[in-house]
Amino acid sequence: MSENELDPEDRKIVTLARSVRARNSVPEGAAVRDSTGRTYAAGTVALPSLQLSALRTAVAMAVASGAESLEAAAVVSEAEGVTAEDLAAVTDLGGVGTPVLLAGTDGVVKSSVTTD
Repeated sequence: MSENELDPEDRKIVTLARSVRARNSVPEGAAVRDSTGRTYAAGTVALPSLQLSALRTAVAMAVASGAESLEAAAVVSEAEGVTAEDLAAVTDLGGVGTPVLLAGTDGVVKSSVTTD
């Protein structure tokens, strides 16, 4: 998917996810946009007692801030796909049909999946 094919709001969450990853020197960065247009960005959490992917952390931040649903999500990672656990977290808050963008560390979107 080229940069020109992305909606400006989707490009924004990819950019936020990429900047969190770089700023915090973590394996993944993620961002979600809720139904009111607010965005939440997070990086991977890797503590001895708590392990969370960047996307699950971003979803948790949205929930903790009162978000009732999601419009879209983005992950910046070297991974080849979005995990089932991450998609489940997005589905829990966003429902079926929420788009999840996966971008490489260069910010180029490699794939887009929709939650089931």
